[in-house]
Amino acid sequence: MIEFKLPSLGADMDQGKLLEWRIKPGDTVKRGQVVAIVDTSKAAVDVEIWSEGIVDELLVEPGATIPVGTVLATLREPGEAAAPRAAGRVGEMAAPVAAPTPVAALRRRISPAARKLAEELHVDLDAVVGTGPEGAVTLDDVKHAAAARAPSAATASERNAEMRKAIAAAMSRSKREIPHYYLAETVALDAATAWLTRINAERPLTGRLLLAVLQLKAVALATRKYPDMNGFYRDGNFVPAPAAHLGVAISLRQGGLIAPAIHDVADKSLDQLMTDLTDLVKRARAGSLRSSEMSDPTLTVTNLGDQGVDSVFGVIYPPQVALVGFGRVAEKPLIRDGGLHIVPAVVASLAADHRVSDGHRGALFLAEIGELLQLPEQL
Repeated sequence: MIEFKLPSLGADMDQGKLLEWRIKPGDTVKRGQVVAIVDTSKAAVDVEIWSEGIVDELLVEPGATIPVGTVLATLREPGEAAAPRAAGRVGEMAAPVAAPTPVAALRRRISPAARKLAEELHVDLDAVVGTGPEGAVTLDDVKHAAAARAPSAATASERNAEMRKAIAAAMSRSKREIPHYYLAETVALDAATAWLTRINAERPLTGRLLLAVLQLKAVALATRKYPDMNGFYRDGNFVPAPAAHLGVAISLRQGGLIAPAIHDVADKSLDQLMTDLTDLVKRARAGSLRSSEMSDPTLTVTNLGDQGVDSVFGVIYPPQVALVGFGRVAEKPLIRDGGLHIVPAVVASLAADHRVSDGHRGALFLAEIGELLQLPEQL
């Protein structure tokens, strides 16, 4: 029997509220499938499962708040017999709850406009009751479904308070347990900005690249040369990450900060990263993230340049061991080839864990990021 437990969706999460099951007993599930929606202190997150099997029993009822590590459901491996049913499930679930039959199976009528709006608002059309002719889903139906998901002003205020408490606890733990050291380097961006201006002039507005994707790619590539900046410190040891899943710090409209991951950044093209970044920011602010995006970051990047900040020195998200920050791009004097030049530049900063690396390695890592940004066409 396989136990599916509530995963930790970030260093500042110790419990979550089960909002919805996307499976029912008897269903066959595959790795990476979204099986539940869980509300954390920051967002409602689509929780994926990383085992394969047949759902045997759902042990937690929607609406129940449970600690991280609680067994949510059990799965049977192929050929395994069902286990005897136990009483006293979390949330007083007396029997497994069958998921509603998808209305889409009844060949529902959905207008193109309603379908488009549902995609934009991340509304599951299978869960929307249609009020149009013959049960057709209308624009108003989608709007009502989206509004039903949106928290009230009081709830939003309470969520923000909970988020601030969770962030405070995680950051206090970070500063208490992690011996931080900080470094900063001014990086010339004349080559990068000139390259962006040139290629963006040939692209439609929706296909243009932002400097942020160059920065993300440079950080990810630099971790290949300096892997001690990319990984986790657990049980007194550093565990290097096999790939660069960069957490991107995103400010939420209701307040607070969240840092979900873009996966395999070093292996992606700039165009794909731009698409991924745009999608991640949109879904983070709409409260539609996946559990892997919350639990997988191996190193976090924060960019406060759009806030007019010259430099940022962040606090590491445990169990990660480093955080890279970028300030605003500004014209700065630079001595080059014996002459004084005024060029666009940015302050790149590093907060790193002294248990894993030292200032020498950190300086080399920052220098590598700076050198990569001088060659944007190779990123």
